[in-house]
Amino acid sequence: MKKEVVGIVVGGGPAPGINSVISAATIEAINEGKQVVGVVGGFNSLFEGKENAIVPLSIDDVSRVHLRGGSILGTSRGTPDDAKQRFKVLMSMLKQARIKYLVSIGGEGSLYVAHWIEKEARGSVSVAHVPKTIDNDVPMPGGLATFGYQTARHIGVQIVENLMEDARTMGRWYIVTTMGRNAGHLALGMGVASGATVTLIPEEFEDKVAIARVADVLAGSIIKRLTMERNHGVAILAEGIADKLDAEALASEQVERDSMGRVRLSDIPLGRLLRTRIRKTLEGFGINVTIVDKNIGYEMRAADPIPYDVDYTRNLGYGAVRFLLKGGTGSMIVVYEGNIRPIPFVEMLEFRDGSVKVRKVDLDSQAYEVARKYMIRLEADDFKLPQIERFAKVTNIRPEQFKEKFGYLVDGSVPSYSLAF
Repeated sequence: MKKEVVGIVVGGGPAPGINSVISAATIEAINEGKQVVGVVGGFNSLFEGKENAIVPLSIDDVSRVHLRGGSILGTSRGTPDDAKQRFKVLMSMLKQARIKYLVSIGGEGSLYVAHWIEKEARGSVSVAHVPKTIDNDVPMPGGLATFGYQTARHIGVQIVENLMEDARTMGRWYIVTTMGRNAGHLALGMGVASGATVTLIPEEFEDKVAIARVADVLAGSIIKRLTMERNHGVAILAEGIADKLDAEALASEQVERDSMGRVRLSDIPLGRLLRTRIRKTLEGFGINVTIVDKNIGYEMRAADPIPYDVDYTRNLGYGAVRFLLKGGTGSMIVVYEGNIRPIPFVEMLEFRDGSVKVRKVDLDSQAYEVARKYMIRLEADDFKLPQIERFAKVTNIRPEQFKEKFGYLVDGSVPSYSLAF
């Protein structure tokens, strides 16, 4: 009698801990008498019918990979343009490989495909999804992080700490853009943990925000630091801010789209665009500051996982297989309060359109309040006496002029550009 087959597939961008999930799932499935295969190249290999992409996995293949970054099975982003037409090919591949149980590892896009497979399989394939994204934007119980986030933040903080010391030594500012299309969890987490001067996230801004507003927030932070006799700092920005900029800000930029039809945010030079505007504003006040823009993100995605993520992901891989072998299907696997729990796919989807829910930073939370308390940025009290006099002195203008230029950032008024430079 042939053994039942457990398949493992990875989707989306890399995240530290993928190999640990693969390792734990493979070992547990084999120990339970199952055969295990991995899909090389992610879901797109299934859509494209690549038979040689399905490879057997043994305990020897995976016993030590849990400490390595990347993915031994590779991955793929998005789905083909003709995914609906090619879905039959995908299902045929699963049937041909005799896959009875499927462990999907990925973010929101992979979760959507996993749900699609489970729904169409009608009991022939049981599916469990393991949530992965360094953006930390998948809604998890109790504010739990998605795997990979903690390692990415750890690596990011190390980079930012080095930049902070360089900024202090050289008397300059860095504008650091990092990943976070839909939410600012990673940027904010890096900013808080590193003690960065200021962090900006997309949740703070309305859609179609003027780039001048974002630049003024940063210019205000630089000016405030100068009133403290400090000529250096580091600002961290989530790349999702670029997705909210108005058309005018991006008119001169040629940007590509990814396999999901979304603008490649890494192609938008957010830091450079802001640097140019900030310099112009500051020069108008007679302030000369060296500003360097830097983009970090890819450095964090395939890093070796820290012990937290190794421990976390071994639980997830084990839990996914145990859930499937006990008859479960159609759920995302999480570890909450020391226990492995399934969350049905339907609870992860928006009722109105079936898209995967996105967890954003809650600007009303105490956690965000704490983060803001330790940033250096213009606040309402800065526009009162005697504080505003210090700002006026640094910018060589009258207090009322300073309020006219920057007051809208804190009082919700319409910005005045009579002092724009």
